[in-house]
Amino acid sequence: MWATFLSALATALSLLIVDIIFPGVDIANFPAALIAALVIGLINSSVKPVISTLSLPLTFVTLGGFSLIVNGICFWLVSVLVPGFRVEGIIAFILAPVVLSLANTLISKYFAEKNNMDLQSNTNVKTES
Repeated sequence: MWATFLSALATALSLLIVDIIFPGVDIANFPAALIAALVIGLINSSVKPVISTLSLPLTFVTLGGFSLIVNGICFWLVSVLVPGFRVEGIIAFILAPVVLSLANTLISKYFAEKNNMDLQSNTNVKTES
């Protein structure tokens, strides 16, 4: 449960970064970003594998380039489902999911390293006592 919460929090923070970078992405507030983060997780685990499988020939022909379109479709689908989250424009449609992924990776790594440090310091305190 804690890992799911941290993952959703990292994605919500990443969405806020994407909102700052791309004028075509608009997030009303942090709760909308948090809901969008949860919906992104659901879309990426349920709809994206189906779209990716169906578009495999196009992805193969374009040497993986069509996967950017698949990511954009999933990103746009989240904006349709979540009030307070909007995606407009082709640049936001294609590049915002890439920046979201990069920001999410960096923030998740930070949380993981911070969590490992906390675990190690708690372990050291217990063994020193």
